[in-house]
Amino acid sequence: QVQLVESGGGLVQAGGSLRLSCKASGSIFSINAMGWYRQAPGKQRDLVAVIFSDSSTNYEDSVKGRFMISRDNAKNTVHLQMNSLKPEDTAVYYCNVRGRSDYGRFDRWGQGTQVTVSS
Repeated sequence: QVQLVESGGGLVQAGGSLRLSCKASGSIFSINAMGWYRQAPGKQRDLVAVIFSDSSTNYEDSVKGRFMISRDNAKNTVHLQMNSLKPEDTAVYYCNVRGRSDYGRFDRWGQGTQVTVSS
């Protein structure tokens, strides 16, 4: 089985920075994509940023130039550096990892970490 552990959320003032981390562990053979999604109250869960095995990335338009996703392949860890945070970035942030394990393909979600940006 594959488990994800997230860390790094919290409360920050507008204009501040936070760094989220997500570590995948278990019988992992390969990882195709590692991403971050967010869900604000009453809204659907949306993609924030994703990084693929070839290191290519995609970002949601509103975070381009402010957020940066990176991965440490040796540690099966993905980070999301969030700068110039805005109140509208407030949400629960979820890590998602897709790949192959000893048991076949997997698509796992983290437990979520709250990010609150005060104005």
